[in-house]
Amino acid sequence: MCGICGVLNLDRRNPVDRVVVAAMNQRIVHRGPDEDGYFVEGPVGLGMRRLSIIDVAGGHQPITNEDQSVFLIFNGEIYNHKKVREGLIARGHRYRTQSDTETVVHGYEEYGVDIVQHLQGMFAFAIWDARRKSLLIARDRLGIKPMYYLTTPQALVFGSEIKAILAYPGVTAGLDRDVLSEYLAFGYIAGEQTLFKGVRKLQPGHTMEIAESGEITIRQYWDLPPYAPEDHPQKHFVETFRQKLEETVVSHLMSDVPLGVFLSGGLDSSAVAALTARHHDGPVKTFSVGYDEEKYSELPYARQVAKHIGSDHYEIRISESDFFDALPKLIWHEDTPLMGPASVPLYFVAKLAREQVKVVLSGEGSDETLAGYSRYPWTIWNKRFDAVYGVLPLGMRSLIRRQIADGPWFSAGLKRKLLHTFLGRDGDFWESLYFDNFFSAFSEKEQSGLLAPGFTPAPGSAYKDELAFLGSRSGDMLSRLLYTDIKTYLVELLMKQDQMSMAASVESRVPFLDHLLLEFAMTIPSKYKTRGLTGKWILKEAVRDLLPESIIHRTKLGFPTPFEGWLAAGRLGQIESLMFEARSRQRGIFQEDALRVLFADHKSGRRNNYDRIWRVFTFELWCRVFLDGDKDLAPHIAGRAGSTGLSVPVHR
Repeated sequence: MCGICGVLNLDRRNPVDRVVVAAMNQRIVHRGPDEDGYFVEGPVGLGMRRLSIIDVAGGHQPITNEDQSVFLIFNGEIYNHKKVREGLIARGHRYRTQSDTETVVHGYEEYGVDIVQHLQGMFAFAIWDARRKSLLIARDRLGIKPMYYLTTPQALVFGSEIKAILAYPGVTAGLDRDVLSEYLAFGYIAGEQTLFKGVRKLQPGHTMEIAESGEITIRQYWDLPPYAPEDHPQKHFVETFRQKLEETVVSHLMSDVPLGVFLSGGLDSSAVAALTARHHDGPVKTFSVGYDEEKYSELPYARQVAKHIGSDHYEIRISESDFFDALPKLIWHEDTPLMGPASVPLYFVAKLAREQVKVVLSGEGSDETLAGYSRYPWTIWNKRFDAVYGVLPLGMRSLIRRQIADGPWFSAGLKRKLLHTFLGRDGDFWESLYFDNFFSAFSEKEQSGLLAPGFTPAPGSAYKDELAFLGSRSGDMLSRLLYTDIKTYLVELLMKQDQMSMAASVESRVPFLDHLLLEFAMTIPSKYKTRGLTGKWILKEAVRDLLPESIIHRTKLGFPTPFEGWLAAGRLGQIESLMFEARSRQRGIFQEDALRVLFADHKSGRRNNYDRIWRVFTFELWCRVFLDGDKDLAPHIAGRAGSTGLSVPVHR
């Protein structure tokens, strides 16, 4: 819906300068091109950019209560706002608009910080309570909407994107060396920290209160409930899940402006598109993206679904040059190195959608909640051999992993499936299941050789907190794996979904991650989520009447990109040259000999290092965009001679 930012001076005698808030707000204009809004009074300054969706004429922000003692800036949508509104009106609250945002204001008056417990939707918001002289910041349960903050001795600074915080006077972009190892392993940081020194994330399902005294209190208000399977026939779960999914999709169609659906042709987006078509007034608009390289394109599947549901279908193809030319801009928008190449097509399909609509529904989140990744059933099946494998000496286990990872006997896909299992685990050392196999691009051992002295190759302090659940909390293996991914990997995917769609000024909604639907999913026995080596069985049964069998049972491709093929076709040399330029080497982060081996092994075919190369390549681009303030990266990554490249709006 929009982007928000703000400043609270901890010395309440010190007023906030409106010019400062305006500069921060300008950095996120893409999140809300329709209008801006400000509340600056004494020690607090709030700013927002609005993408008008609900009550287009009346939903201006900041929005306040009846006596103008509470001021709110809000990003997101509250799908149950009409129901909550009815109760608040019955308690005497007086509304001035039809906006869902105003419900949060009156809800805060009525319930205080517990307003978050009454909201069904995606949100990040900040409320200034003038009477209490306190600030409340909140983030939705799953982390669909982002919220970052920085504390200094003088102020708390926050925003929907990190670049807004970097516009605050005196704040400079610096690398947090403590989390570099986790980034190299997984491509993102799972906990509160970010790659920017001092900048933190408010975690999903948390609130932050800053009292008049300056004391900061962070509380968790929601967590995924424990796995509690109910004893019902499978028909009950199939029918109930279908009913709840359909209700959720209908609630997500709330909009006063045109909306559509991202359609990849996979099961998840196809299910959302089919349900949307059943309840949308007129043909729904669907949007797909593909490549000139047909083997990586899912466009034929998307066309098949679009024809089946009768949608107005739009598609875009992106070329190799389109892909590489866009990288600096998208790294700027995402605030981080791109975890994977899939961020790029997501931006292009959002850009395509923006020509027709302001809101899109997406199938994101089904894999992590209903066990859609093949590594889930593979891990479960391999667990059955754990009794035998567990008695092998540690050295033998390491040898098995090396033979799988480096040997020529297995395809890259099969290697991942094998190593994303108990074969990748050292006895009871649960972290090794994630840190020492293909789930991690660089293991701790590999990082020891890659990182320069002074960097600690110890990835994943936050991951280790979540992985403790795997070994200690109740629930079967599948429920524990899903919990871990929902708390870590999914949060990163949602950040990508938000920022790539908002880069094109499009709001993306994720029905599979409605918290009530997710809480029901925790009551579904694992045997109805996976069957054999097939995942998402419950979803396939629930939408069988909506989609062709060929779509329901098609092989999952996972939003593929031709990046690996482009390396083989000639990009590898350009990327290698960039990594060994003077300023790249002067950073003193990587050991040059290890980097040369990385590229040499890939060129010779001794090891497929495409994911490792992506990791170091996009990290170097991030350094140039944010740490160096580089505005012209095209000579290093553009596919055509003489390109002037992109003007990346970064300021030091």
